[in-house]
Amino acid sequence: MKKILVINGPNLNLLGLREPELYGAKNFKALEAFIISTAAELSLEVELFQSNHEGVIVDKIQAAYGVFDGILINPAAYTHTSVAILDALKAVALPTAEVHLTDISTREEFRRFSYVSLYAQKTICGKGFDGYKEGLEYLSSVL
Repeated sequence: MKKILVINGPNLNLLGLREPELYGAKNFKALEAFIISTAAELSLEVELFQSNHEGVIVDKIQAAYGVFDGILINPAAYTHTSVAILDALKAVALPTAEVHLTDISTREEFRRFSYVSLYAQKTICGKGFDGYKEGLEYLSSVL
């Protein structure tokens, strides 16, 4: 069974509270349950990880080397700022799909660029929870 590390960045733990008009009313536990059930349908093993701290996310990506077959990441606000996360993904060189609940290309100007997309083989935006499903399906198809 292929192992996927699913990383969620800052403030995603506040889903359902934070700007529900953008991110929806479902909470983070609902997202985690959705990811787990989707992974089971695809015969994937997943480990879920969320952090509000950039360095902790970098450490988790580095620790994925030799342990996981792929990474599904929603870097959240670090999408637009973190060369460190980009460099960590490049260093471990695992197949990576990037996901965003909202369509970052239609948001504020500063949210339209993604450092992670410079490495990720697939970027999915604006599909809500279903974006995670699409990302897992993509990783399943390339592994």
